[in-house]
Amino acid sequence: MTTPRLCIVGAGRLSTKRIYPYIPVAGGKLAGVCDLDPAKAQANAERFGGAPYTDMAAMLDAEKPDGVIICINAEQHAALAPLVMKRGIPVYTEKPPARSAADALKVARVSRETGVLCMTAFKKRHNTAYSRAKAFIDEFAAEDLYSLSIDYASGPYSNESFRQSFLSDFAIHAIDLAPFLFGDVAQVLAFSRDNHAYAVSLRFANGAVGSLNLTDGRGYNIPTEEVEITIKGGNVMTVHNSASWRVARQGKCEEWREPPTFISGGDSGNETGHLAELAAFLNAIREGGTTVSNIFESYKTMVLHDAIRKSADTGQVVQVVYERGAQR
Repeated sequence: MTTPRLCIVGAGRLSTKRIYPYIPVAGGKLAGVCDLDPAKAQANAERFGGAPYTDMAAMLDAEKPDGVIICINAEQHAALAPLVMKRGIPVYTEKPPARSAADALKVARVSRETGVLCMTAFKKRHNTAYSRAKAFIDEFAAEDLYSLSIDYASGPYSNESFRQSFLSDFAIHAIDLAPFLFGDVAQVLAFSRDNHAYAVSLRFANGAVGSLNLTDGRGYNIPTEEVEITIKGGNVMTVHNSASWRVARQGKCEEWREPPTFISGGDSGNETGHLAELAAFLNAIREGGTTVSNIFESYKTMVLHDAIRKSADTGQVVQVVYERGAQR
């Protein structure tokens, strides 16, 4: 299989901007478009290819795709992904994978039982800068990791529903990035200002510590992302706006990258990760493998998300507990 055929559920603004255009670039072919609004399905089918549908089951019966992308809302990600996996078809859902860790765990169990891939579009695990950061961190022993700091911000959210929740819709990327880089989290202490700002302290299972400064009080059109990684012996890496980085080893500057981007919306798709994550999905379909943002990893991200909410609500330290058997 050189060119996997894909079907998409969802023809909204996000998928139309960030998923549909990248399918041929990533090496796939669009076979079907499904949306409850027939006009949206028709419009995207005409624009990007494939046949329009308003019923997912009918689309899968007719097209028999190699993979399915679901980009609607968290409740439907968790409801529809198991239906696709039970057909033996790999599935990619937008983030978050579910409304809660408990619901994400149900999806993970279906993936384990069927042996079929389910991945979540946690783009930062796939982008150029954080792939480099992960490789840098992995050069060192876990006991040498000292601290991780993430400052991540957006424009305003209403926080009137789960879909309009700053923590669950936007900050979830930083919440996912922390364990991707430093491993499982053991303890969380979080404080919130009216759900618009969060100060989160983390203790990782390996003994390292971390902090997340998350707020929707800034804007969407300027860089508002800073990551600092500190490792024993003067080994440091900083990442700015998911694109620029600096590496120091033993206190001496070794690597400096400044790509020609200012805002994340104007890059090739590898700086933001939108193209890179889709390419990873297609590669997993071809090779029968997995990805770094599979449902077992995103389940753990939702455990951390729920722990942050609980700690912010109670003002207490929360122990982060992962369900036994949740791994692949």
